[in-house]
Amino acid sequence: MPGVITASEPSWIAPFTGLSPRQFGKLPTALRREGADPVRKGRPWSLPTEDRVLSVAAYWRTNLTLRQLDPLFDISKSAADRIINHLGPSLALLPRKRFRKDTVLIVDGTLVPTHDHTIAKQSKNYRYSTNHQVVVNADTRLVVAVGRPLPGNRNDCKAWELSGAKDAVGRTTAIADGGYRGTGLVIPHRRERGQAELPPWKEEHNASHRKVRARVEHVFARMKAWKILRDCRLKGDGVHHAMLGIARLHHLTLAG
Repeated sequence: MPGVITASEPSWIAPFTGLSPRQFGKLPTALRREGADPVRKGRPWSLPTEDRVLSVAAYWRTNLTLRQLDPLFDISKSAADRIINHLGPSLALLPRKRFRKDTVLIVDGTLVPTHDHTIAKQSKNYRYSTNHQVVVNADTRLVVAVGRPLPGNRNDCKAWELSGAKDAVGRTTAIADGGYRGTGLVIPHRRERGQAELPPWKEEHNASHRKVRARVEHVFARMKAWKILRDCRLKGDGVHHAMLGIARLHHLTLAG
């Protein structure tokens, strides 16, 4: 079928994945090395590994429906669904388990509008969303952990603990915004009752805190260039796998 998207034609890769051909080429290689795409018995996949990875990345990047995606790769809707469900978890970012002693992390939550109402709730953006706690290295801007999604009406304090993000960080120094009071994270100074203004040294500390913490917002902006994080139609763990997979793609874009 003429005009079908394929990884063998490098010009298709950047617009449909946000990655350069060299960056994209690392994904199939890593999957084979990790044993995530073994040769299976029975009917073989209709697409080679590179094209299947491309189809998943394109689905996350464009947020096309499966009916819109399948003619681009000359496959059926059910085949596209099987590929995404199979490779999505394999592309997930693995959380870091150890950190250097001088590492500083940034923690924040982001809302992902999600169609599956069994895991999503109406949140402050008035849409059914899931709350994702994301942990970023303050120096490198790399995502080091993503908590499991919780309903969007769950506040960040609870989500930080219940999502598993807190356990992933351990005792490593981590900063967050003022919404994480009582969590043990480093948050901005607040005025006490009856206090008109903060001392100058606290104001300076807060200014420095805001400057560093802004980096996690930059990470969210980059990750949401993959449009599935603006309106996710995946069910169950699909939104979690997409979040982790996009974090891995984000790492590749930073690596250059």
